[in-house]
Amino acid sequence: MANDPGGEAESHALRRRQRELASLYATAKSLTALGELDDVLQSIVHHAHDLIGTDFTYLSLVSDGRLSARASEGTISASFLTAGIPATVGLGGKILATRSPQWVRDYTASTAIDHDPNFDRLAATEALVALLGVPLMIRGEVVGALFAANRSERSFHAGEIALLSAFADHAAVALDNARLYEASRTALRDLRIAYRKIEEHVAVVERAQAIHEALTEVVLQGGTPDDVTQLLADQLGGSVTLLDTTDAALVRRDSASSTFRTPPEFELGDAVRNAHRTGRCTTSVDAAGVTHSVAPIQAGDSYLGALAWSRQAAADHGVSDDMDLRTLERATHILGLLILKERAVAEASERLSGELLTELMVGSPGISPAQRARTRARNIDADRLDLVLVADSSTLSPTALARHLHDIARDCSGLAGEHLGRATMIVPSVDDDQTVEEVHRRLRRALGGAVAVVGERAVNHDWSRAFSLASRCGAVMRAIGHTDVGATTGRYALYAMIFDTERVRELDRFIDDSIGALIDYDQRRGTDLVETLSAYYVHRANVAATARALHVHVNTLLKRLDRASDVLGFDWRHESDLELQLGLRLYQLRTIAP
Repeated sequence: MANDPGGEAESHALRRRQRELASLYATAKSLTALGELDDVLQSIVHHAHDLIGTDFTYLSLVSDGRLSARASEGTISASFLTAGIPATVGLGGKILATRSPQWVRDYTASTAIDHDPNFDRLAATEALVALLGVPLMIRGEVVGALFAANRSERSFHAGEIALLSAFADHAAVALDNARLYEASRTALRDLRIAYRKIEEHVAVVERAQAIHEALTEVVLQGGTPDDVTQLLADQLGGSVTLLDTTDAALVRRDSASSTFRTPPEFELGDAVRNAHRTGRCTTSVDAAGVTHSVAPIQAGDSYLGALAWSRQAAADHGVSDDMDLRTLERATHILGLLILKERAVAEASERLSGELLTELMVGSPGISPAQRARTRARNIDADRLDLVLVADSSTLSPTALARHLHDIARDCSGLAGEHLGRATMIVPSVDDDQTVEEVHRRLRRALGGAVAVVGERAVNHDWSRAFSLASRCGAVMRAIGHTDVGATTGRYALYAMIFDTERVRELDRFIDDSIGALIDYDQRRGTDLVETLSAYYVHRANVAATARALHVHVNTLLKRLDRASDVLGFDWRHESDLELQLGLRLYQLRTIAP
């Protein structure tokens, strides 16, 4: 069997994504141990180095005004971990100042940063050339940076920056965990004289640990954001709401053991805006006495939504309440990973669906064995893909419109994508009119506005011809003002000669018979009788309105109309002019269809 380069590329991409997710999850799971900070940071650097694939990786923290290396992987010199520079110089200083990822192609030659002589010597020992760094942030404060370095010149693409940012988020969680853990141990020592308080405190820590482990377990078992939201509601009590990037509620779950239910009319607007603005968890109490805590979900500089915890206002619970808020914050990191994973999976699915659709279009008519195997792998029967639909919207680009078609195609075992600049879908269909109308309804509901969908049945797997007919028919629909409709090309049979390329000779013959004399006269004499008659009919034979539209005197218009009668050989204003009107309209629309 011949090798399938496309299949190998997909398999390689799948293995890479699995490896990335496995490494991210392994890092997330290591945080639950709440071990020594250096051990956790070394583990994160190890996983980041393994996933990013640069020559070496290291992590530095800010302490006493200096940025000092704390963990590294792939370095040559043992003295590299002694590296420390003032927090205002080097690439690290730039990261701390801008609070954003930074990189250079050649560190030594770069004039965009202030160099530290001691670090430059260590960089020479390590043969450091290209360097990427991302900030470590805890509740809005930059506490360090995570770096990936190469020993040769190179650029860093957005995917690498996003991955390194994800590991930086984990490093920040690790540091925060270590501080909280140390605070807990100090509190335990101070409270030994009050054994009951010690037990309560331990119970709180263990509860937070158990919740975090349960959250990690949900992720490792393939759970969804909905599962995480329900787990948090059950563990914390009250109601937990997952919001999207527009602050609309995606999921709202109530605790099974709590009698508290969030009122349907409750508003999180101000709390969400404060959390988004500050990048930190914020808590407020509304007029009904309900406490709302909102933590933003972020990945690097990207805002992915927010997590809101609502419960009945109660007396201050001290450490218990603080731990629950930290749990809420940590859950946002888990949800961020899940959201990014779901986005990556959705984008990969959309890309593959679009590629298969294009393959079938370009290769039609007929289906190759390789195409049949690839569609079957997606649980799609290529032999039943018999209806081609093309969608158009004045408010949405074809690319964005195709994303909505992907959701519909997934539900009906079809393919969707952007083909030749058109949002396109191929689906199985028993009743073409009903299918097109249903797709139109779904798109209109999703967009909240007008959208045109036209469908054409593909005969003998000739999807390309069906696409051409549907696209050309769609152009005609727009030209005649039908911008919010779902229909097959059969509904526009009157205009079939325009969008069906196989009937072009019929169209030419009809136009020649009806207005050919006018067209020939205009071309020979440089006149515009065709335009004059078209305007005359558009303005419903109103001479004054037609003259104004053409910017000519009424007498001039009347002379043109008389000349048209002479050229045509009959008095069209007093005899049957239906064929003349159709000829003029078809002549206009002929230039519209692609």
